Amino acid sequence: MAGLLIADSSDKYTQLAKKVARKYGPDAEKRIVAWRKVVDGVQNGTDLEKLISVNNFFNQMDFVNDIDHWGKEDYWATPIEFLGTRGGDCEDFTIAKYFSLRELGVPDEKLRLVYVKALKLNQHHMVLAYYHKPTAIPVLLDNLDKTLKPASKRRDLLPIYSFNAKNLWLSKEKGRGVLVGGSSRLSLWTDLNSRLTAFN
Repeated sequence: MAGLLIADSSDKYTQLAKKVARKYGPDAEKRIVAWRKVVDGVQNGTDLEKLISVNNFFNQMDFVNDIDHWGKEDYWATPIEFLGTRGGDCEDFTIAKYFSLRELGVPDEKLRLVYVKALKLNQHHMVLAYYHKPTAIPVLLDNLDKTLKPASKRRDLLPIYSFNAKNLWLSKEKGRGVLVGGSSRLSLWTDLNSRLTAFN
C-alpha cells in the first residue's frame, strides 16, 4: 500500500493515471491527476487543512448504491476504484478519505472509520472520525452532511462500531468504545486491502 500511496508528482503517478485510464477511461485519468494535486497541495498543511481538502474533494463524487454500481449487496471499493468510476456508497467515500489522510501523515490512531445508523434515513451509514486528542470529541467527515462537524453536533448518527488499520471497537453511548479485536476480523476490510496492494 505504501508504494502506491506516496504523495509526490513523480512518474509513478503518471503511470498510475494512465493505468486507470486504460481501465476506466480518460475522465478517470483526470480524476486521479486532480486527486494527486489535492494531496500534493496540502502536504505541508495543518491537520485541519488536510481534513477540509480531502473531505471537499471526495464529496464531489456521486453516491451510487453497491448493487447498482458493483452488482453486489456490499462492496468496499479502493480509492482507485472509487475515483475510476466516479462514484460509490458511503463506505467508499469514507475509505478514500481515510487512505488519503493516512498518506498525508495523519496518524492512524487519530482516525476511525465509523459504522453508524443514520437516524433520519433509517439506514446504515459510514463516516470518518478524526480525534485531535485521544479524549477529544471527534470531528466527522461525511458525504451526507458535507461540513466538518464535531460528533456532538451530529445527533442524527448513532455509532455502532469503528475501526482503523489495526483495531476494531464496538461503540458505547459515550467514549471511544470497547476494543474487541483487530480490524482483520472485518472480511470486507481485508478484501479491500488485498485489492489495494494488488493494483500497482
